[in-house]
Amino acid sequence: MTRFKEKMRDKVDKKRKEIDDLLQEHGKTTVGNITISQIVGGMRNLKALITDTSHLDPYDGVRFRGYLIDELLEKLPKSKYSSIPYAEAQFYLLITGDIPTEREVDEIIEILKERRKVPDYVYTVLNTLPLQTKPETMLSIAIESMQHESLFSKAYKENKLTKQNSWEYMLEDVLNLLPKIPIISAYIYRLKYKNNKQIAENPNLDFGGNFAHMMGIDKPYDEFSRLYFILLSDHENGGVSAHTTHLVASAWSDAYISLSAGINGAAGTLHGGATQESVEWFESLLQKTHNKIPTEKDVEQHCKATLKSGHVIPGYGHAVLRTPDPRFLTLYSFGKQYLPEDPLFQTVSIAYKTIPNILKQNKKIKNPWPNIDNIAGVIQSHYGIKKEFLSVCFSIAISIGALSNIVWDRALNYPIERPRSVTTKMLQTIVKNSKFTT
Repeated sequence: MTRFKEKMRDKVDKKRKEIDDLLQEHGKTTVGNITISQIVGGMRNLKALITDTSHLDPYDGVRFRGYLIDELLEKLPKSKYSSIPYAEAQFYLLITGDIPTEREVDEIIEILKERRKVPDYVYTVLNTLPLQTKPETMLSIAIESMQHESLFSKAYKENKLTKQNSWEYMLEDVLNLLPKIPIISAYIYRLKYKNNKQIAENPNLDFGGNFAHMMGIDKPYDEFSRLYFILLSDHENGGVSAHTTHLVASAWSDAYISLSAGINGAAGTLHGGATQESVEWFESLLQKTHNKIPTEKDVEQHCKATLKSGHVIPGYGHAVLRTPDPRFLTLYSFGKQYLPEDPLFQTVSIAYKTIPNILKQNKKIKNPWPNIDNIAGVIQSHYGIKKEFLSVCFSIAISIGALSNIVWDRALNYPIERPRSVTTKMLQTIVKNSKFTT
């Protein structure tokens, strides 16, 4: 057994006791009250899920296992040739809760490298799909085509799976699946947009570096890929992609089926597709100025025209955050260093100075600041990434956190997720009775 597996077993045993003690001693302690607006409004701000991999603070932003982004980028191990940590180090942190040592990150990199060969039949499946197929759909199909290789499912069929050992089989599935995702994604990109002129993987490169290599994009795209995968790896467990992965896995589905479902969730315009919406908004602004860098007045007019038409400004606001998204600020710094003359990036910069002041005029808007969708797609576009492929890039990143979470779902024996529903009439009756009693 590897040191990594031994460490995970120790973590699981300790966490199981922690959860058992919490349930036995405080299982009936209430956590907030549910309102009708939360029930009807998509369960917004309803504390009903548990995840230890990350937490979203309204003012600090995402804390990954308690670490702020700046702390993370400083503490996680990185190559001596890179200023950005390994994405594998982020995976190690999310799944174990510990910042890995150099030795530990080397071990997890080797574990994932040994398992990243994609079966030939996956490429056959992809090659038979119409080129018009959406890239995220292709990725979902490719992942699900490997489902028969799931050790979790095989153990269940052979009656070997128990509540005590199911996490070990899920972990094996995750370690087998995760390193294949960027390789499959790069293949899809070159299949759709580069006349199927594929680039073989480089066995010496890490998760992010090999993705950039197989995409055929020069430095510093490898650095950006590592940074992007870290920043978008996890965002609590309530986002559509992570929640869908968790929900499907709660029925004791394997990692392949669960993540495939999560990627389908990520394709929606309000989730993974939001990055594309933001790029298109900035592009439409540049079109209005005939590709000249817009002035603050140009931005203001475009912004007000968008709001007047009944649409929101994509890439601005956040359901939880009440300050500028620290992930935006991190990518903004990257942009200032590597692509300061890019017209789209310059447009983002001018909008950052202008739009929050416009949005602040609407008292109903609680967060007028840019989020990570505002800039992530702009930087991807600078390196030639097609807009419709952005949700695939997002899916690679979220797989790191979503797969880490479902290992712990099985380790802690969390039950199938099955909330109850109420009818509209029942809510109306509750309101009527409440008014009567008061």
